[in-house]
Amino acid sequence: MQPKVMIMLGSASDFNIAKKATEILEKLEICYDLKVASAHRTHERVRQVVSKCTKDGVDVFIGIAGLSAHLPGIIAANTHKPVIGVPVEVKLGGLDALFASIQMPFGAPVACVGVDRGENAAILAAQIIGIHNASIRDRLSSLRKEFYFKIDVDEEVLSAKLKGSFYHKMNFNSPEEYKIDDNGKLLLNFDLDTPNLKYPEVAVISGSYSDAKVTKKTTMFLDKLNINYDSAVISPIRSPDKFEDFMEKNKHAKLYMAISGLSAHVTGAVVAYTEKPVIGVPCAIQLNGIDALLSMVNMPPGVPVATLGIGAGGNAALLAAEMLGLGDIRINDDILDFKGKINCKR
Repeated sequence: MQPKVMIMLGSASDFNIAKKATEILEKLEICYDLKVASAHRTHERVRQVVSKCTKDGVDVFIGIAGLSAHLPGIIAANTHKPVIGVPVEVKLGGLDALFASIQMPFGAPVACVGVDRGENAAILAAQIIGIHNASIRDRLSSLRKEFYFKIDVDEEVLSAKLKGSFYHKMNFNSPEEYKIDDNGKLLLNFDLDTPNLKYPEVAVISGSYSDAKVTKKTTMFLDKLNINYDSAVISPIRSPDKFEDFMEKNKHAKLYMAISGLSAHVTGAVVAYTEKPVIGVPCAIQLNGIDALLSMVNMPPGVPVATLGIGAGGNAALLAAEMLGLGDIRINDDILDFKGKINCKR
């Protein structure tokens, strides 16, 4: 089997984080490989591994590193395939590694997940590959149901501990998509193979008109890359019904972008509604955008957001093109041409 995911560690000490990723990939039956290469101490080895893997059919790279975590960025500099960064907590709560991984210049996007979140990196990688692979989407859906039922089990355990006289348990039916059949098998209620020709490939949601500048940059580059999209300004907090209507209208989109400042609830709302990749772009409204960045990237296990740097609308469009290009020769060629022109201008 040819690996579809390449996991690269800046140090062997990061293996415990990588193990979280490999366990998910094993469960999802996605072939992978793992290499140890330091961006600073073995720069040439990183370049050689990435170049060869790109030619040999690897679809997604996962770079795991702590401290001055430049490994994901060096990977992104040497490939046109999607790169996921996993910052590792070594010092400063992992914030040094997070900022080193996520704040990439235009032309080399790195989709970051939370500190030490190796499992979310693997799930995000599967979501990306799943854009063009229905069987992986099917397995991802089953995995998400497992997270749902774990919550049910946790609630039952807690309920058994509640002995108060005024405690009264209310029962709710599971959502339709989470029901099980008579044999205990999870029933999937997702349209996996609907043709996307008449639907936008990307659904772009910004949480406020104050995010308009970043949104405009994002859609401008989507236009340059000839990627069709739908875009709307909707707050899931202020207008939950409008938000649900937009998500239903765009349920056949291949991926989603959420652009938001402040506490960035938009990304959390989007990942709650879809199992497809979600790209997050934090905006600098307060605190220089750090509040939005941390709110987006630090998602719990099972619901990753491919978070980019603050205001990085251009990189969001490039990352979307890298994802879509895995199954579309025209987009793949366009992204290669586009990146080549960026390099010529530098």
